[in-house]
Amino acid sequence: GQAYIGGLGVGLVCLLLGDVLPFALLLPLAIIAGGLFGAAWAFIPAWLQAKRGSHIVITTIMFNFIAASLMAYLLVDVFKPPGSMATESKVFAMASWLPKMSELLAAVGVTVPNSPLNISFFWALICAALVWVFIWHTRWGYEIRSVGASQSASAYAGISYPKVVILAMVISGMLAGFFALNVLQGELHQIKLNFVEGFGFTGIAVALMGRNHPVGVIIASLLFGFLYQGGAELSFEFGVDRNIVVVLQGLVILFCGALEHMLRPRIEQAYLAFANRPVAQVKGA
Repeated sequence: GQAYIGGLGVGLVCLLLGDVLPFALLLPLAIIAGGLFGAAWAFIPAWLQAKRGSHIVITTIMFNFIAASLMAYLLVDVFKPPGSMATESKVFAMASWLPKMSELLAAVGVTVPNSPLNISFFWALICAALVWVFIWHTRWGYEIRSVGASQSASAYAGISYPKVVILAMVISGMLAGFFALNVLQGELHQIKLNFVEGFGFTGIAVALMGRNHPVGVIIASLLFGFLYQGGAELSFEFGVDRNIVVVLQGLVILFCGALEHMLRPRIEQAYLAFANRPVAQVKGA
C-alpha cells in the first residue's frame, strides 16, 4: 500500500510537471513526492500501533485494500484519458522518463543489451548506504535497534516506544514510496492499476534473506531480481511455467532463511565448546 500510494506521488509530479520542469528538477521532486506519500500512508498504521496497540501487520494489510480502492477510483474517474477504456493514466512526458543504463553506457561507447535497468538503481544504493548510517551511526537508529532487541529494557532506559514505532514506520513507508521511481518513471511511464504486483511482500523475503542489513538486502534483492527476470525470459522464450520462480523463491527462503534456527544452535554450541577449551589443550592439538 505504501509503494502504491508512493506511486501516486511520483505520478502526480510527472503528470503535472513532466513537460514544464527540466529533468534535473523533476527527479528530486519525484523522489520527495514518492517518499512523502509513502510515509504519510505508513503514519496512520504506525500511530494506531503506537497509541492504540493495533497490530501493525493487520492494519497495514487493511490499508493495502484501501490503497487499492483509492487508486482504482483515481484511475477510472480522474486520471484516465477521455475516450480510453484502460485503467491507466496518460503517458508521462518523455522529459520525465528515467534514462536507462544501456543508454548511458552507449553514450560512453559501451554496448550492452537493452533492459529495464535504469538510474533508479543508483538511488537504491544511496538509500541502502543512508539506512546503514542512520541505523548504526545515529542516536535514533540506536533507539530503533534497542526497541527491536527488547522493548521492556529500552523503556527502562528511557526510550519512547511510540516515538520509535512511528519513526521506523514512517521511514519504511518513505523507502517503499521510492519503489515507484523504478516502475513508473523508469519503466511503465504511466500510472497503471496494480503496478506494485505484490513486490511489497517480496520485500519481506528479501529482508529475511538479507538479515535486515543493507548489504545483505542488496545481495538478496539482486538474487530475487535475477529469479524474476530469468523466469520471465524462460517463460517467454522456452515456455517454462513462471510459477517455477515462486517455487525457487520458496526453496531459497526455506533453506537459507527458515532453517537457520535449526542449524544455528548446534554450530554455536560447537564453536563455544572449541573456544572454551584450555589453552594448553588447544596448543597440543
